Amino acid sequence: MRGVGTVRAHEHATLAAPQYSGHALGVAADLFRAIGDRERLRLLTILSEGERCVSELAGTVEASLSAVSQRLRVLRAVGLLERRREGKHVYYSLADEHVAVLIANALAHASEDQGRSA
Repeated sequence: MRGVGTVRAHEHATLAAPQYSGHALGVAADLFRAIGDRERLRLLTILSEGERCVSELAGTVEASLSAVSQRLRVLRAVGLLERRREGKHVYYSLADEHVAVLIANALAHASEDQGRSA
């Protein structure tokens, strides 16, 4: 039997932390910073449906070509997008399936969170 006022230390299992290099953590942080802008995230969701040229994207999001180009530049700089040129048009697509999964998971998580209070 424990006495009044006796405090017992809570026991925790020691878990091994995943081992990632400082470089990998920095790159991941840069990815999340780039994705963290609502309008850039919106472009990523559109591009998850397939390749688009800058003018198509600008029309879809109702923004200027220069604004969309700047957002795409940020996303491409951190490796989330690829681009190809065809004549005067520049087409963008997601860099790989990891990006599509990351975006889908983030939005699925955000949708689940709608029922929770802040």
